[in-house]
Amino acid sequence: MTAQTASVRLDLRQDVALLTAALIDINSVSANEKELADAVEHALRKIPQLTVVRDGDSIIARTALGRTERVILAGHLDTVPLPTTEGALGTVPSFWPSGAPGEGLLYGRGTTDMKGGVAVQLALAATMFDGGAEPGKDVTFVFYDHEEVEAVKSGLGRLVRNHGGLLDGDFAILLEPTHGTVEGGCNGTMRFEATTIGEAAHSARAWMGSNAIHAAAPILARLAAYEPATINVDGLDYRESLNAVKINGGTAGNVIPDRCVVEINYRFAPDKTPDQAEAHVRELLDGFDVVKTDSAAGARPGLNHPAAASFVAAVGAEPKPKYGWTDVARFSELGIPAVNFGPGDPLLAHKDNEHVDADAVRECLRALRTWLAN
Repeated sequence: MTAQTASVRLDLRQDVALLTAALIDINSVSANEKELADAVEHALRKIPQLTVVRDGDSIIARTALGRTERVILAGHLDTVPLPTTEGALGTVPSFWPSGAPGEGLLYGRGTTDMKGGVAVQLALAATMFDGGAEPGKDVTFVFYDHEEVEAVKSGLGRLVRNHGGLLDGDFAILLEPTHGTVEGGCNGTMRFEATTIGEAAHSARAWMGSNAIHAAAPILARLAAYEPATINVDGLDYRESLNAVKINGGTAGNVIPDRCVVEINYRFAPDKTPDQAEAHVRELLDGFDVVKTDSAAGARPGLNHPAAASFVAAVGAEPKPKYGWTDVARFSELGIPAVNFGPGDPLLAHKDNEHVDADAVRECLRALRTWLAN
């Protein structure tokens, strides 16, 4: 199926909250973004002022107005898997508890993370030329796949590699959920596996072996005793965290385990490079076999950039730090100051009761439309 024969047609001019619901109704769990990407591409190609490029299930759409400033508005199309809890509200299709579509709360997978933000992007693309008006800035819209999985699969990373010139810009806004407040920069993230080795034996004769799970106890003790720091970076306080997130060991109920692996996640403030973050974890776990399995740098806030400062002023709320990792870090690596700004409560992301207030999506659209017009 191609965009020209897409089975789903999106009406980008409908109320943006209803557009959010329409996006939710298209299942786009990571690796299953094609149907939604087809629908988005098909809708964008109908807008004559945009040049559209597609790469896999990622899409770039750009204006060419000759403005002195170019802004990038970016969002990912994928969601985490659908809820498995019976009766969960964060499902596909979308659900309006009020019974009136477009009023009150909207439930469904991706309402906050981040189909509300994607709906705002699409609504802006469709309406910013209405009435003969033109935005005061050139705009690049970016929609990409595979954000909710390991970084190596990222559609945005692929766009950087294959179409880096189309991602040039002065300032980027990632429409991740922020409760309508600007969140500057982001923490970095890094994963490790710490492995202990023992000797297998029958559990009835445990003294003949060596228990690898027991040998992992000091790893867990060090992590439990660790006190994460809060670090001020360019005026924003970033809270760090270092935790065991998974443990695997043992083969049977009557066998002393000969191997145990503790998976560890470190969320580090953007004052550190990945090398510095790795050294910090290795120092804490000195004496153990530790292997780094994944890493993504953080991003400093960049709020002193003129475009960022003007956007913060337009939004009006005091900016906050972003504790989780987001793709603002990829833009930061490209030398483009970037912030997070989108509708919905980030604490609801990935939850079975994920939801967003329809008016929050509308307010996000209003704020961006007003700022882009100047």
